[in-house]
Amino acid sequence: MKTEAEVLFRFGYSPRRKPHRWKVEVPLDTRTRRMPLNATFAVLAASVVVYTLMQSLLTPVLATMVTVLHTTQGTVTWVLTAYLLSASICTPIIGRVGDILGRRGVLVFTLLALSLGSLLAALATDITVMIIARVVQGVGAGALPLSFGIIRDEFPKGRVAGAVGLIASLSAVGGGLGIVLAGPIVDYLGYRWLFWLPMIATVAASAAAHLLVPASPARRGGTVSWLPAVLLSAWLVCLLLAMNQAPVWGWDSPAVIGLLTGALVLGGAWIAAEQRAATPLIDLRMLRLKAVWTGNLVALLTGAAMYAVFAFLPQFVQTSPSAGYGFGASIAESGLLLLPSSITMFASGAFVGRLGSIIGAKRVVVLGCLIAGASMALLAVAHEHTWEIYLSSALIGVGLGLVYAAMSGLVVAAVPPSQTGVASGMNANIRTIGGSIGAALMASVVTSHLMPNGLPEGSGYTLGFAAMAVVLVVAAAAALLIPETPATQRTAPIEPPVEQGELATRAGGTDVPGAPGEEFSCAETRPETRS
Repeated sequence: MKTEAEVLFRFGYSPRRKPHRWKVEVPLDTRTRRMPLNATFAVLAASVVVYTLMQSLLTPVLATMVTVLHTTQGTVTWVLTAYLLSASICTPIIGRVGDILGRRGVLVFTLLALSLGSLLAALATDITVMIIARVVQGVGAGALPLSFGIIRDEFPKGRVAGAVGLIASLSAVGGGLGIVLAGPIVDYLGYRWLFWLPMIATVAASAAAHLLVPASPARRGGTVSWLPAVLLSAWLVCLLLAMNQAPVWGWDSPAVIGLLTGALVLGGAWIAAEQRAATPLIDLRMLRLKAVWTGNLVALLTGAAMYAVFAFLPQFVQTSPSAGYGFGASIAESGLLLLPSSITMFASGAFVGRLGSIIGAKRVVVLGCLIAGASMALLAVAHEHTWEIYLSSALIGVGLGLVYAAMSGLVVAAVPPSQTGVASGMNANIRTIGGSIGAALMASVVTSHLMPNGLPEGSGYTLGFAAMAVVLVVAAAAALLIPETPATQRTAPIEPPVEQGELATRAGGTDVPGAPGEEFSCAETRPETRS
């Protein structure tokens, strides 16, 4: 065990040399070894994929659930809505708790909550228990911001962007992969295995997280400000419930208007409460950072397009050709038509780190929005053959994979390490809000004109896909507002400056010149600025 003075003396630091830029944390225990980064990343990736799978795994089998749970078509949609609401509320709160208490322990908790929710859902025999189970599962949404924070804690600077990009891509891949896997699971194993399999996976992931993910090297003190947390939850519930139910209740219905008004009023109260809180849940100054608010705007718009296509493309291809469009595909076949998007989304996300180092992350986001917009336009005008659907699906995956991987890295890099969980959680939350808006708008457009048999006219899908292409073009324009990232910032091995006096701890066995093989963690503080 070495003291701080001994370490500083050994590496040539003098007490008279002030202010010094690096502070070595003590005590230093050379027996402590960090876990391999690949093992840590594998656990985080599995955690995020299982959570995002649960977003879409049930979408193709709602009709089956109506029969199994003895409910109605209108009521069964709460299986999706309850999960969405719970996830939206828990994401920023869990991100903040992870910043305070340490991200590994909170990650284990979220995975166990997801496991418990899956167990309840697998055993549910009525719709009430199923909805409660889905609320519990929504706690697992915290896996995403916690994973981003752990990556920033543990990974060398040069690998942070690539790792964050892959996790962000996997979060989007899981949403599409759920639709692909739902059919085969139901056909070969049965409906309840939609919950048994995720439960097994999350129990294993929680154990692996406890064993393989290092404990947080730095924690931010404070507590959760509960009044802002309650107000945030309230306005999110009002907004998302209005968006989800507007196509059913009607946009001009008193319920929808009341919910939207409530969201506006409660949102204002939340902002006022955050500004007065001693330890705000979400630092509003952080949200005013240009890289953060532009990234959130792009997330809102691209989320709208992604959720719209994932929700309505399966319905389109499952429609019988007798309606004048569609292919009469089964649940499994419709999932296969979306499989290219999952593959290309992951592949393009893995390539973002290298592409971003060449052209800059901002240009990657713009390029991704334009590619996804072109794929939506292609889908609007060419959907008579299955190969056209496959091509559009693949291009959508390429575009959105680039966007989400690069955008998440930009947001994480723009904030201090202590706010990584909250910032990334809000970005994921805003993408979900955008998805609710996009799905609601798509539903309104598609069902605006119905045929005598109750099915939408084919022109409704054409207009809907064209509208999402326009949304993605607007997203590309919004991405142009993202601040440029100089090449020196993309490749520098030093953490971006943080608040004066705040430690940005970096742990991960970094070798210091002159001490080969010795592990320690160090922190950088921003030099004093002079006016």
